[in-house]
Amino acid sequence: MRILMLNYEFPPLGGGGGVAAKKLAEGFVKLGHEVDYVTTAYKGQKEHEVIDGINIYRVRVIGRRDLATATMPSMISFPLLAYAKACKLCRQYEYGFMNTHFAVPTGPLGMWVSGKFKIPNLLSIHGGDIYDPSKKSSPHKKLYLRKTVEKVLNDSSYIIAQSSNTRENALKYYDVKRKIHIIPLAHQPFEFNHVERKSLGLKEELFYTISVGRLVKRKGFDFLIKSIAQTPPNVHALIIGEGPEKENLESLARQLNVQERIHFLGFVTEEKKFQYLQNADLYVLSSVHEGFGIVLQEAMQVGLPIVSTDYGGQVDFVKEGENGYLISYGDLGALSGKIRLFAENKKLWDKISATNKEQCNMFSPERICRQYLEMLV
Repeated sequence: MRILMLNYEFPPLGGGGGVAAKKLAEGFVKLGHEVDYVTTAYKGQKEHEVIDGINIYRVRVIGRRDLATATMPSMISFPLLAYAKACKLCRQYEYGFMNTHFAVPTGPLGMWVSGKFKIPNLLSIHGGDIYDPSKKSSPHKKLYLRKTVEKVLNDSSYIIAQSSNTRENALKYYDVKRKIHIIPLAHQPFEFNHVERKSLGLKEELFYTISVGRLVKRKGFDFLIKSIAQTPPNVHALIIGEGPEKENLESLARQLNVQERIHFLGFVTEEKKFQYLQNADLYVLSSVHEGFGIVLQEAMQVGLPIVSTDYGGQVDFVKEGENGYLISYGDLGALSGKIRLFAENKKLWDKISATNKEQCNMFSPERICRQYLEMLV
């Protein structure tokens, strides 16, 4: 069948939600379906192109300034400006269903198009679109946004949460009348050229933690930096990503006298990201809250043990002592202690590394896509 996907983000634009939707789209394509994907345009990108079998349609919005972070004007304008493109596609093609990503800002677009053309709409909620404790503008804190989210949720044909935590937050903060299904995010192992540490400027004798994400408050990189300050000098941290908190984080590293041990790598290509992951020793997720944690799947692919905060979707698949450890956000002693544990215990590292490589297979796109399709039967 032909599938219409709506998401204001598509890689390299945005963060994990765009990556997750792309993986899902790739899974549908591999199962033999055709996918049209309407998303935000950005300078230098084509209005229409085919990427990995996905038909990408980009719509210009107001005020999108960079790849990593969406502005409020860009998010408000996307559903309004993408409506004409989505309607044009619906008149041109017959869709078996729609898959809308994020209750806001994309949710209203999916609701309008689904209602107009009577196409089943599967709404995927990602966590931060309904609940972000680090933001004053989080939808659950604002009445007008809360009512918008409730309307989008209840007007959807099906609601899919990526984790039990996302479902719990949806039920806690919104008056949801529909059943919320839990389907984890898909992960297609990324193929990349393996390299040695020296080609990345890394030293063999050092122990490297690695973290990937936008440099925003919710990601808790300040917590990571403070914890690194409590570890031995041979422990360094690699941070991949860009964002508005970069200057504050660099300043914090200088204040704690660990600026030489915190490596801000900025935005890197997908291949370079996996090369850094492959050469690191431990993945640290330091977020205040995480809807799911795509980066943990990527860490599992290369066999990295995981230390993660314990609030969010990651608790569904990070099992204590089996494939990693969970710690409370802000507990510097716990995070620094787990980092030291892996730096000193090679036997434990080897055991968890092997487990993560094996368990990564449970997120294959084809397997996840079939769970979506089963709801329509």
